[in-house]
Amino acid sequence: MNFIEELRWRGMIQDIMPGTEEQLNKEQTSAYIGFDPTADSLHIGSLVPILLLVHLQKAGHKPYALTGGATGMVGDPSGKSEERNLLSEDILQHNQSAVKKQLSKFLDFDEAKPNAAVLVNNYDWFKEMFFLDFIRDVGKHITINYMMAKDSVKKRIEGESGISFTEFSYQLIQGYDFYWLYKHHNCKLQMGGSDQWGNILTGTELIRRKAGGEAFAFTCPLLTKADGGKFGKTEKGNIWLDANRTSPYEFYQFWLNASDDDAKKWIKIFTFLSKDAIDNLINQHKADASKRILQKELAKQITVFVHDENGLQQALETTGKLFANQNAAAESLSEEDLQNLEGIIKINFDLLKINAGIDITSFLAETNIFQSKGEAKKMVQNGGVSINRKKVDGLQMTVNTSLLLHNKYLLVQKGKKNYYLVIVAI
Repeated sequence: MNFIEELRWRGMIQDIMPGTEEQLNKEQTSAYIGFDPTADSLHIGSLVPILLLVHLQKAGHKPYALTGGATGMVGDPSGKSEERNLLSEDILQHNQSAVKKQLSKFLDFDEAKPNAAVLVNNYDWFKEMFFLDFIRDVGKHITINYMMAKDSVKKRIEGESGISFTEFSYQLIQGYDFYWLYKHHNCKLQMGGSDQWGNILTGTELIRRKAGGEAFAFTCPLLTKADGGKFGKTEKGNIWLDANRTSPYEFYQFWLNASDDDAKKWIKIFTFLSKDAIDNLINQHKADASKRILQKELAKQITVFVHDENGLQQALETTGKLFANQNAAAESLSEEDLQNLEGIIKINFDLLKINAGIDITSFLAETNIFQSKGEAKKMVQNGGVSINRKKVDGLQMTVNTSLLLHNKYLLVQKGKKNYYLVIVAI
């Protein structure tokens, strides 16, 4: 099975230029994907492009990972309804360094190998380019008509906020990245999310017009959840690849809580399991969906990929302590167990308020477990709050020292999945 066939059965291809598959079958091909350094960590939305590069390298081709030190200063309008805040050069440099370190975990950069991965930064070729040089040498090759026909531009022009010249020029800058990599590294293929299709085609067009060359492209679908929710988002925000931002436990739980439909789709995309192995797992899951076989294998595979075996063990230990025997009294958890719960939010709270006794809604709001007393009240009335594994059965409850585990802790559960450890201290 070749590279494109592998991606097709996994559901990882949406748009593809004619001739792309033939080029990849003909010879070792250099290909790149750009990563936007808007934060000092990638999140799980970046996992699909990372996996595209990993599959590419496994198939014998040469991957280039581009961090956008220059494009990060401009901001990509694709998929955005309004102008983004621009980051300072110092912040961008810090973010790029962190992103490079993360990418090094997933790709093989051993220079002794003919298809070693390469990290590049587009700031390196833009930092000494003058504006007049750019509009003369690049801008003249792409018409305004061509640029305005792109969906990302058209939607913004027709929208209320419009589009600035800064963001309008983004596709030219990204197009030049492809041209530069083509000229200096013989890079003939660009990959990315389907929202990047217009920007990528600008690059192939620039290569054709400016260099008289031929370049190729394909995109992968943008992921959505079966319930219509945004992929990679939870109540707490983004799921990051950095363990300091999203613990291995929280990361593992995201995948474990996938719906059956999502798990069936995601296990093809986010693991390297073979088609036969995945078909077998799907059949086992159909036989008894209550065992959540698909979700468990998906969570295991992707947690090891991102956080290694130690991260998986950490996640499993915390999951076991919190969920394995929820009928057991919270008092059965030792102080060491509570202290070592990785990944759940830990909140310090005033002992004096607990000594005096505090009503349940005030406690939940003051610990920021809920944003307001009203929200806390509604959840308590709906039976969605537990303290020390005992459901809070009324608004009349007072939180006081009699509830403390080991004279110091309160284990609070909001809904089915969100745990908080409140640590009481002076």
